[in-house]
Amino acid sequence: MEASLIFGGLLGALAIGFLLFIRTQDLPPAAPVSPFQHLDERKAAIYESLRDLQFEYRLNKLSDADYQATKLELQKELAHVLAETDKIKATLAASGKAPQPVAIPAKAAAAKKSVCPSCGAQFDKALKFCGECGKPMGVAG
Repeated sequence: MEASLIFGGLLGALAIGFLLFIRTQDLPPAAPVSPFQHLDERKAAIYESLRDLQFEYRLNKLSDADYQATKLELQKELAHVLAETDKIKATLAASGKAPQPVAIPAKAAAAKKSVCPSCGAQFDKALKFCGECGKPMGVAG
């Protein structure tokens, strides 16, 4: 029992000593962050919310007034995000810097679009049920 405590103490002291001697110049440089990344993520979330809203409206879970009001708010927010994107692009163009594209993960780039056999709606990822008509798409998962 004492040997394991001593070994644990030595291991902890070694780890702390190692961390104290790491210099910042020895660390690899951080990957550049795209100025559009947070806006692209927000835009994708708004589009998903709009699809969900339309789906719930088609299932009669929302009244016409609620649907129109919520849709209008989401569209206003989307317009704001797109305006911010344009503003950043203009700023980068004025400074002579080219906008950096957001890196797309290999899995997302390789994914094929999914098409509903019933209504023909297209989606970026495979779905069990269509986001437009709600019918099964025949995708297992």
